[in-house]
Parts: sequence; C-alpha cells; structure tokens
Amino acid sequence: MSDERHLIRDAVRDYYTTAIERHGPTAKGVDWKDDASHHLRHQQFLRLLAGDPAASVLDLGCGYGDFLSVLRAAGHTGHYVGCDLSAAMIDAARRTFGEGPDRCWHVGDDPPGPCDFAIASGIFNVRRGADAASWASHVDETIDSLAHLGRRGFGFNMLSMSSDPERRREDLHYVDPVAMLRTCLDRYGRQVAILQDYGLWEFTVLVRHSSQTASPKPAAP
Repeated sequence: MSDERHLIRDAVRDYYTTAIERHGPTAKGVDWKDDASHHLRHQQFLRLLAGDPAASVLDLGCGYGDFLSVLRAAGHTGHYVGCDLSAAMIDAARRTFGEGPDRCWHVGDDPPGPCDFAIASGIFNVRRGADAASWASHVDETIDSLAHLGRRGFGFNMLSMSSDPERRREDLHYVDPVAMLRTCLDRYGRQVAILQDYGLWEFTVLVRHSSQTASPKPAAP
C-alpha cells in the first residue's frame, strides 16, 4: 500500500474515531445528520439482498454496526461481517450487538474473506484533506475491492453531483451518477442499478455479478 493511501486511511480512521467518541453509537457518531436519514440509506441496500435472507453480508466501514439491526428487522438471517478502520467503532459495535455465530467484527479494511454480498455506506464522502485526484483514486480502488469481496454482488452510496452547487462542501466528494453508472457497466457487467429517488442528495449503486456462480443464475437472453 502506498504512503498516500496510508495517510488517507489514517485520516479517515481518526475522523470517525473522534465522531464515535463524541456522540456514541448514534447517527451523529458515524457523521450522519439524523437517525431517519441514516436508516433510509440502509434501506436501499435491502434490494440487493431481496429474496435471499440466508446470504452472507460484508459491511465495509460498518461503524457501530447498525446495518445489522436493519437486516434482522427485514428478516435477514445470513452471516454478517462488520469491518471498520476505527477500533473505537468496532468496540461500540461489539458492545451494542455482541458477538455470535451469525455475526463477527473486524478492525481494518482487509476482511477475513469474501461474502455473498458486500456493501459500503458513507465511506466515500469525507476526503479529510486529501486532494481530489488522490481521493478519487482511493474510491476507485475501494470499489474494486468491494467487487471482489462480494461474490454475488455489492453496493455502495455516494454524494451526488445532482445536488445544489451552492450547498456542496469543499471537503466532501461528489460524483456524477451517470458517469458512475457507465463506469460500473464497463467494469462489472450489465446488472447495475442506480437509486437516486429516496429524497437525499446522494445515490446508491447496486451491482449483481453476472456469473454462473450467482444465485439465482442469470436468465438466458
């Protein structure tokens, strides 16, 4: 890993460690505005898992693990792996949800192995002093990691360039959803969905791998 990537990871880790220590296991503790918008973001990922409640899930940048409660409330029973750069976040997750045969927690961004699906919520937004080009490269590498970590598919969200220009912040990373759609189609196959209809200035990308190991298997053309 390059020195630049190390600096980015360390800055992100320190930023979110400060947030969880200040606000505890709440939406503000993972730098979201409120619980309602935080929950709404999580709901978008349920479409990726629809119809397969036993699929395993990797949550990269899991924070204090609140996506686990969303999964269980939706009837999902599959194994959950939560990973976060911040040890303080993982400590909060363990205190809140405990360990068990259906869940485990991991400090870092190198999980013990792939899962059926991999998701990442909010990890691409706050640049923490990185220049735009370096952060964009970091984002691309992380999306590629998600693609490999989710055997059957993956999802992530990003701040949208469709937001009002005067409301954008210099320290945040915004992306054109149309450009991201094209990138994902080119890199990961045609089963890509862009969701930008849930009332927030962001979008969610859901990708299913078109392979014979996927379940359900893709229909013949």
